Amino acid sequence: MNEAVPAIDSREGFQRAVLWGMTTALASGARRITCVDADFDAWPLDEPAWLEPMAAWLRLPMRQLVLLAARYDSVPRRHPRFTAWRRDWGHAVQTLQAPAEMADNLPTLLFDDRRTCVQLIDAVHWRGRAGVDARTRLQWHDTVDVVLQRSEPAFAATTLGL
Repeated sequence: MNEAVPAIDSREGFQRAVLWGMTTALASGARRITCVDADFDAWPLDEPAWLEPMAAWLRLPMRQLVLLAARYDSVPRRHPRFTAWRRDWGHAVQTLQAPAEMADNLPTLLFDDRRTCVQLIDAVHWRGRAGVDARTRLQWHDTVDVVLQRSEPAFAATTLGL
């Protein structure tokens, strides 16, 4: 958790910030991490730097990763390792799809249940902020919780065939 907060000034900067946010949340003892994005295309979900620590964290009791998206159509194609990894962690990874009337206004962010928050403010110029601030995290929790309450399960961990 001593690592400096990365600047979000490029796509790579955003990905570094997401990894920093995840690492910081895990180190602080978070029990729940929530990730929100329209489609998760730019996220480093397929990276070993995401998958390995996340798997170790999910092995601990009462840990949950929540993903909220407008759609998951491109996730299997863009993040095949994550898609396969998720099959083993379906019990601890909740994937929800926002209702159509709320999907266009989803923020891009990661926050935990403590104080960590990473937000992409401008997706065109890749500008955002990351930090450890309980007040900001609480504001995002309250905003996202409204959408989560109206969202439906999506992106099943396994598919049943005939």
